[in-house]
Amino acid sequence: MTRTETKARAGLDAETLRLMYRHMLRSRLLDERLWVLNRQGRAPFWISAEGHEAVQVAFGMNLRPQYDWVAPYYRDLALTLVLGMTPKDHILSVLQRADDPNSGGRQMPAHYGCRRLNIISTGSSVGTQLLHACGIALASRMRGEDAVTFTSIGEGGTSEGDFHEALNFAATHKLAVVFLVENNGFAISVPWQKQMPTEDVADRAKGYGIPGVIVDGCDAIACYRVAREAVKRARRGDGPTLIEAKVLRLTSHSSDDDQRRYRTSEELESDKERDSLLRFKATLEELGVLTAGDADEMRAELVIELNEATEQAELAPLPAADTAMLHVYAEPGDWRG
Repeated sequence: MTRTETKARAGLDAETLRLMYRHMLRSRLLDERLWVLNRQGRAPFWISAEGHEAVQVAFGMNLRPQYDWVAPYYRDLALTLVLGMTPKDHILSVLQRADDPNSGGRQMPAHYGCRRLNIISTGSSVGTQLLHACGIALASRMRGEDAVTFTSIGEGGTSEGDFHEALNFAATHKLAVVFLVENNGFAISVPWQKQMPTEDVADRAKGYGIPGVIVDGCDAIACYRVAREAVKRARRGDGPTLIEAKVLRLTSHSSDDDQRRYRTSEELESDKERDSLLRFKATLEELGVLTAGDADEMRAELVIELNEATEQAELAPLPAADTAMLHVYAEPGDWRG
């Protein structure tokens, strides 16, 4: 791709492109830190977003924080950061601290939720967030709002009945929902060929009469364009869109998995070469948006932020023992009859 072709393809100003890269890098560095905390035995679990950052950043930058609604799935780390959560928020969560805004240290890590940002609490049951998104979008319409509800899932979750029920309901009622499938090719350890009969999840949109869009989830600029159009379509009242982003899973399914048992070393090395973060950095250097040393300077600033967040989270208090049953059983006075 020539410099002129790259510019024509971008259609975005330098400031926006630099911000996209910063968001992607920030998520990657935090992700790597959370893996370290897990391997040190200080965090019980982690499930990574490495390889998914480009499409998440693209959608996050096209949503209105604190106005639009998000029903995420467990890999949406970069998305939550773009919308306003901080590295400290997430480190508080993995260290199970009382000040964790996701759940007060009560849920597994990567179960995102932030009331002030309209990010609804994630559950472990795969696919339920899609139905929640439909209910939220219907409520927004009833209130006369033009809010968009974004929800996401992995391709393995599209085999759940919730996926089809949500698409059918949203399409029938022409709701302002954007459905994103982050297809990394594996439902835990099962390749997509063994868990679905179609090569492209987006083809399933035809059954519900809505657009189905496929995008290279490793191409940040292409993802931004698709995100912009899907969000605009929903906001102007034209109904839902199903987007399938072909992404990479650069790590094992979770900290309890070892993908080397079912993926070849050649395949894993090939994925690293297609890493969206490296690819976007090269594009921005070709555009002249990033010059020599810019990326290193940005990384150094983000590492300082991350170190401070880690230190603060480690010093934060654990939940008090007498709150163990809070939100599990009704408290005296909760029932108003």
